[in-house]
Amino acid sequence: MLAFLPAPLLGLIMGTLLVAAIVLSAILILLASPLKLLARFVPALAPQTRAILSGCQENWTAMNAALFRLLPPIHWDVRGQADLRLDTWYFVIANHQTWVDILASFHILNRRIPPLKYFLKQELLYVPIVGLAVYALDYPFMKRYSREELARRPHLRGKDLDTTRKACEKYQHYPVSVLNFLEGTRITPGKHEQTRSPYQHLLKPKSAGAAFVLNALGSKMECLLDLTIAYPQGVPSFWDLCCGRVRHIVIDIQVRPIPAEFCQGHYEDDAKFRDSFQLWIGSLWQDKDNKLKEILNR
Repeated sequence: MLAFLPAPLLGLIMGTLLVAAIVLSAILILLASPLKLLARFVPALAPQTRAILSGCQENWTAMNAALFRLLPPIHWDVRGQADLRLDTWYFVIANHQTWVDILASFHILNRRIPPLKYFLKQELLYVPIVGLAVYALDYPFMKRYSREELARRPHLRGKDLDTTRKACEKYQHYPVSVLNFLEGTRITPGKHEQTRSPYQHLLKPKSAGAAFVLNALGSKMECLLDLTIAYPQGVPSFWDLCCGRVRHIVIDIQVRPIPAEFCQGHYEDDAKFRDSFQLWIGSLWQDKDNKLKEILNR
């Protein structure tokens, strides 16, 4: 344990080690990635190739867990746990406040459900080593367009949803867990005010991506994993985590059924379906906001 070190020094050491773990895992994934090309010509190798690449991702999360032990103890307050499985498909939704959310969700779900896949910004593809590694892991990349750009180039409208559909086609053939931060971005006071969110602790959820995931994979997904992530001491930054200032993380896991009708409809073309789907997501988000009030007001 390095808790005796001054916070800035601890932060520098931990930040370096966590970044090194990412780079090391990415290098291992890149070294194994030629097997994917070979598996295209020898399909029998595909399961072993996926297992190797998924193992690299799982080992990255395990390395992070080992590094967390160097910090002052973190109380991982995991609530509502259920019997989770590695041999089925899960759709995972969560609120998003900080980069720590990603590390926390990977940490508590690692090797309890199939490897997590989540949608990344297109810009990450160009990060040296790491971008190619997550591409090899079949993470989908999405490019966001501003309203002004869509107005100038209408043909770009719906491109992100096409990306969602194509990614989910790959996931038809082997169990995965698709993680979606429905808010689409990290919440900040400015964004909360700008979007006029009706929720106290959340931004408005974006339903379209979730609808396309369920349309493509809903027949395979047994349930929805609804993660509510809270930080009773205040929302931390990645630097706060590295400096040992994060002592308590609450993650509430609710297993919810996925209504069968939401696995078959057409979000873009059917207004009635779209309204029903948005109401369902809105009810989940209201429950999540109430849960956050309950956790944070204690």
